[in-house]
Amino acid sequence: MYDLSPVLDTEAVTEVRPGTSVLVAGPAMTGKDQLALDILAAGSRQGEGALVVSTSDEASTIMEDYQARVGHEGGYPLGIVDCFADTDEPAPDRPGSYVHHVSSPADLTGIGIGITKCLESLHDNGADRGRMGLSSLSTMLTYTDRKTVFKFCHVLSSRLDAAGYLGVFTIDTGAHDEQTIQVIKQAFDGLVELRQSDAGREARVVGIADSPTAWAAL
Repeated sequence: MYDLSPVLDTEAVTEVRPGTSVLVAGPAMTGKDQLALDILAAGSRQGEGALVVSTSDEASTIMEDYQARVGHEGGYPLGIVDCFADTDEPAPDRPGSYVHHVSSPADLTGIGIGITKCLESLHDNGADRGRMGLSSLSTMLTYTDRKTVFKFCHVLSSRLDAAGYLGVFTIDTGAHDEQTIQVIKQAFDGLVELRQSDAGREARVVGIADSPTAWAAL
């Protein structure tokens, strides 16, 4: 089981089944991508594998930021699918890391290939369990229609289920119509909703436990 309670303070996420995929949804400036990375980093501090799929930052930036979140340089295997910077530059040299470059967030086939290669690398580096974060589906939806993105999420969730990984995907609810959000939600086992209130940033979990949790401060 995966314990997400170090990041989300609720008993609903203390025992999340391996193979579960969760959608982190909220409007802009609510910290969706940061929350996804914090969930991955909490696993890395326990020696789990981590796989980051990014449509907005290049691999070197991700690696530097992720190391700061984990709190130490080594001891955890890391895979990165960089959909932001298609480059011939060599990947950052870090033991236990593997970087795969994809030309565009629209290249879903290339992203799928990169994820498969990263999972193989993580396994070769001793990670028999781990967490994958994809940021963000909203970028993919600017290139590709919602039906195609839904199929991609569905296939990827099945692949993570087979590998026993935890999947964390992000989407900006303010960037899409309600029908698109409802279609994309159907590809996931659960939902973490974020909002900004007068009390600050809050989250609630839907679909993991029997009933939605109350809104709680992050």
